Amino acid sequence: MLRNQSINGNSEPVVIGLQLLAHIVSDTDLGARFLAMTGLAADDLRARAADPVVLAALVDFLASNEADLLAAASAIDVSPEAIITAGATLAGAATVESWP
Repeated sequence: MLRNQSINGNSEPVVIGLQLLAHIVSDTDLGARFLAMTGLAADDLRARAADPVVLAALVDFLASNEADLLAAASAIDVSPEAIITAGATLAGAATVESWP
């Protein structure tokens, strides 16, 4: 996915995903846990920052721990439900984009 590109005409899921990415990488422990869980290196994460697959994985990672999800929602000033909805949209876009 190209920078500033929307998903089905809606950029909000991408914006939420990128805000979550900023939140996660600004927290040393959270960032390290995410990288360990995904197997990504920091350089890979930077290169794929706007990739719907990576952004959907961020949401899944946060959703797996309620405290992390609530802290992230507070940090980026959106509801936890908005994060989950964005993740579902991103996951759907990732599936469509990877379709042969």
